[in-house]
Amino acid sequence: MPAPLTACSITSAAARARLLLPPPSTAAALSVVLPPSASLSFSSTTTATGGMEEKAASSAAAGAGGAVSQRIMPHLLNIYGSCATARDFEIYAPHATFEDPLMRAHGVKQIKSAFYTLPKVFGESKIVEYTITENETAPGKVEILIDNKQHYKFLGKGIDLTSLITLNVEDGKVVKHQDWWDKKPLRNRETVSFPAVGRLAEVSRRGAMLLTHALMGCGKDP
Repeated sequence: MPAPLTACSITSAAARARLLLPPPSTAAALSVVLPPSASLSFSSTTTATGGMEEKAASSAAAGAGGAVSQRIMPHLLNIYGSCATARDFEIYAPHATFEDPLMRAHGVKQIKSAFYTLPKVFGESKIVEYTITENETAPGKVEILIDNKQHYKFLGKGIDLTSLITLNVEDGKVVKHQDWWDKKPLRNRETVSFPAVGRLAEVSRRGAMLLTHALMGCGKDP
């Protein structure tokens, strides 16, 4: 009979999952690609002293699609960078969902719990590179694809993770946020050969989220 899940085992599993990733790089380069209605170039270079030199240039008036990315990205960088405040989570609709290979969150409070755990586990976390593709799927609806590399530090060891973040935005608010590690679709009933296996993966992510939510004070802001 397997041992029951504990808070420590969930946290350890999350840490081990990230430790399987390749070693970190030492430089970061950033580019953003927006639809024809707007253009924005953005570059970032890490200096020898560890500082960040950034250059940004924009041309033409940003359309609705470009404006959505430009408004959301600073908050998303804070969220992944372990420096988010309650205001950063205002990008989400009240009923929004977030899902990665470890957790599935329903509602803003659970999303807060999922990301407020980052500084509890990692000494450092941030998105260091990203490229954005933004598409208007219907009036008032936008899909944002963020091809990115995330950097974490666990027990002094640097970890780089390549991922694809998908944001579905309706009326200016994120309603669905998925993070595909290694750009692989999340395991569920629709993406695996055996629906029962996919269902088990879904239940495991929900269980991990509910436990984390309880441990993090049900989304209480720091």
